[in-house]
Amino acid sequence: MNRHLIAVATLTLSCAAAVASASAETRPVVVELFTSQGCSSCPPADAVLAELAARKDVLALGFHVDYWDSLGWKDPLSTPGATGRQNEYATEFGRHEVFTPQIVVDGQRQAVGSNRNAVLQAISDSKLALAEPTSAAPIAFAADGRSVAIGAGSGQGKVLVIRYVRSRTTQVKRGENAGRTAVDVNGVESFRIAGEWTGQRLELPIDPVDADHGLAVVIQGDNGRILGAAALSAAQS
Repeated sequence: MNRHLIAVATLTLSCAAAVASASAETRPVVVELFTSQGCSSCPPADAVLAELAARKDVLALGFHVDYWDSLGWKDPLSTPGATGRQNEYATEFGRHEVFTPQIVVDGQRQAVGSNRNAVLQAISDSKLALAEPTSAAPIAFAADGRSVAIGAGSGQGKVLVIRYVRSRTTQVKRGENAGRTAVDVNGVESFRIAGEWTGQRLELPIDPVDADHGLAVVIQGDNGRILGAAALSAAQS
């Protein structure tokens, strides 16, 4: 092989690597922490989520379950919807029970939320999976932050609109964490199914976000797999 062909082959391999890298970075990896201010094992996992929230390649979301609320402290971020979502994942994973703190990565991998190394490995595995040909839903927000468009692609799934408070500090007065200050990052306040993406372009209206909140749009298949994800903060709207 002459030098010209070697150069072309090298360039081809470099381009292929660049394409794979770009494909892996088309969307953030979605990390969902199921947590509670009433759970003594949860603060270390909350710290892991706060660390992940600072990464541009991760969409970190804190879902506060409500089944701890009757044990001494009602978590102000807890919702029945968060508990329901965790139960849905338990069914997908073949589990007969739920636990906190639990982290679910891209709807396909789970780990104990305080096990930082296991969580980081799950994220790394998901990033590798993103580089492979798969169903994908490209998401773009309008410049004014009042609508979102899901582009044409392969696959189908539910469109989830998730609203979260970027940071909240709570003085916990009772329960297992009595006397502690809870710092919750990207704590989910509400989420809803806004529509169904069937592979065709879909545009949906959204309410703008204020300076203290963020909004995420996640496309999730029936098997729990995340097909698309994007987040919008007030700075972008």
